[in-house]
Amino acid sequence: MYKRDLVSITDYSLDELEDLFKLADDIEEHPRRYKSSCNNLKLATLFYEPSTRTRLSHESAMIELGGNVIGFSDAKASSASKGETVSDTMKVMSCFADIIAIRHNLEGTAMVAAEASSVPVINAGDGGHSHPTQTLADLYTIRKNFGRLNNLKIGFCGDLKYGRTVHSLIEALLRYENVEFVLIAPEELALPKGLKNLITDSGAKYEEVSSLEDALPELDILYMTRIQKERFTDLAVYDRLAGVYVLDKEKMERAKEKMIVMHPLPRVDEISTDVDDDPRIQFFQQVMCGKIVRRALILDLIERGSKEPIKRYDDIDEAEVGETCKCSNPKCITHFERGLKMRFKQGKGGKLLCAYCDSKIVEE
Repeated sequence: MYKRDLVSITDYSLDELEDLFKLADDIEEHPRRYKSSCNNLKLATLFYEPSTRTRLSHESAMIELGGNVIGFSDAKASSASKGETVSDTMKVMSCFADIIAIRHNLEGTAMVAAEASSVPVINAGDGGHSHPTQTLADLYTIRKNFGRLNNLKIGFCGDLKYGRTVHSLIEALLRYENVEFVLIAPEELALPKGLKNLITDSGAKYEEVSSLEDALPELDILYMTRIQKERFTDLAVYDRLAGVYVLDKEKMERAKEKMIVMHPLPRVDEISTDVDDDPRIQFFQQVMCGKIVRRALILDLIERGSKEPIKRYDDIDEAEVGETCKCSNPKCITHFERGLKMRFKQGKGGKLLCAYCDSKIVEE
């Protein structure tokens, strides 16, 4: 048996996701049954990037399963400040912990971590690329509210360019039938072209609009996001876009009675506090759902292996591609990790993509 990791939400099949949600349901209904499930086991939380909810949610989940937690919450408090590679850190931490949750500012880091670690790895967010445990929380929240994950119309509003939670959730929902997407963003923060192509290729429908007010009446779910200051290299652009969308009580009057509002948090000024008492507001419920489903995930990864490893790249030798071919994404881990072998996968039309961060390959 091979270890299981959660690098991408697609690491789990739809049947496996449903089994995970059923386990989460049972944990929520019978918490005492699971209070000693991880006795004498340790979770390492390696957070190179600031986090409140995601880190503490993983740690709370492990503690409530009877386990212990080690790790760090700042890269400056780790050997990364001395130049240690992610790969070396993971090999060391595998000696100390039974399962590892890692968050990093560089995209594709989770795949590097999973390949280096001898224990299960959870991707707790890698740059603007992916955030699969938040996606589990989002899917579980939707499932609890609607009793299904198909036949829904969901609007994503705000930062769709850098929003890793948006990217992961779209990728997950594309596997369910009859899910429509409304993309509400300024041009500078539009959903990346690759993801729009992914929606089209799957046969799903999407539309791009600029008005939140006009989109609201047709939505089953509104997924708000903040404009992420930390993702901007030009703060003048951030200042111009910050506050472009604000959901308030007046706008909520245009929404369906059973529409729900979700948000990965933290919020800044994109959702007014005057809507917090509205029963359609679900982002605090998302936090609770996140802790419950992470308990299920930790148990599943520790207890259930895989008959064969998940292969995240195609067998394309770097020499065949050309030694000058590199990932086009300047925030990809491949530009920073010493000794890292390039991995490739085939995209649409045979186009080569970076297996770590899904960006296109270019020749220097």
